[in-house]
Amino acid sequence: MTLTALQDFTALEAALKDVSQLLEETFDALLPVPDSGERRVVEAMRYALFAGGKRLRPLLTIATADLFDVSRTSSLRAAAALECIHTYSLVHDDLPAMDDDDLRRGKPTVHKAFDEAVAILAGDALLTFAFEILADESTHMDPRVRSALVSIIARASGHHGMVGGQMLDLDAEHRALSEQEIIRLQQMKTGALIVSSVEAGAVLGRASSHARHALVAYARAVGLAFQIADDLLDHTASAEDMGKATGKDAEQGKATLISLWGEERAREQSQILTDQALAYLKDFGNKADLLRDIALFAIHRRR
Repeated sequence: MTLTALQDFTALEAALKDVSQLLEETFDALLPVPDSGERRVVEAMRYALFAGGKRLRPLLTIATADLFDVSRTSSLRAAAALECIHTYSLVHDDLPAMDDDDLRRGKPTVHKAFDEAVAILAGDALLTFAFEILADESTHMDPRVRSALVSIIARASGHHGMVGGQMLDLDAEHRALSEQEIIRLQQMKTGALIVSSVEAGAVLGRASSHARHALVAYARAVGLAFQIADDLLDHTASAEDMGKATGKDAEQGKATLISLWGEERAREQSQILTDQALAYLKDFGNKADLLRDIALFAIHRRR
């Protein structure tokens, strides 16, 4: 299936809007502002969670869970936990010690809206809050399913995944990386949480090993395509379009697949990855149409 410039993302846009609204209602219920000393850190958590964003990871969880007719309560809670982890990573990435960004999604970053100490605490709290949500019986009655969710998402979030990828990214500022090293970095830093978002939906649905393998393979391809698209946007888009600073990778001398391949080959590779992702969904029929749209959107988005 070849992507065209006229690809219609109407259904996907509607789904993202619905998920965003459901998530905000969920966070509003799960994270009220207390009238006590910890109020400020909860306000910072909510500031980060309600700042917008694509909500792509939560949608991946829900769309995958829908393949197996999982209850919306279960899939939404797992999706909310994943969004907490993604949001914490952004709060910490924006800190002066890391990427030192002033804008995120067109708004002041958390350490600018509050201060650095509160931003660190808010990120810490969002990470631990995610596992509080996952461990609760409301997420799934079967403790084995909850345990599997915690294990998968913890591994994707920590030194085996996102945090390890961030460490590799920091090291990349000081030395040249090979193509395979860059791919590994991106699979850890960005791809691991995308894969766990899909795998969480499969776990909730008690998917067969064959189905779960196909969905994980789909997510790996989408995750790398998504990161290539991110690098292309950082290379070509304006700060106004993105709602954050752009061109920082080139400024800092970081190696990316764009810097190795060039823009044309990067676009070709992202298309190949998208085609692979679509092929992994062939056994799921029309129920996987939303996952197909996400794969196509990953390389055709504008921000």
